[in-house]
Amino acid sequence: MAKKKSFFYRSYNFVDKDPVIDKVRTIVQREGVTHQQLSWISGVSATTLYNWFEGQTRRPQHASIMAVVTSLGYRQAFVKTRKVDIEKEVAKAKEE
Repeated sequence: MAKKKSFFYRSYNFVDKDPVIDKVRTIVQREGVTHQQLSWISGVSATTLYNWFEGQTRRPQHASIMAVVTSLGYRQAFVKTRKVDIEKEVAKAKEE
């Protein structure tokens, strides 16, 4: 069996697809819109949407994700959840 490649970011890693795809899929299902309807209102092609949810896209462009979620009335919220020691994190990143 072939080993799946992982994507690594210091904050998290994932195998196969970016978890944002699952979050957006859940929103789309909750709203009850088709890929074609979503394409019309967001400006993101139906092919791109299909590739996110059913195809091989693993890391969608942030701008496209935002076009989809904002077209459905959602917004992105950057909420600070912890204090970060920048000097410590920079040193740690340099070691990696």
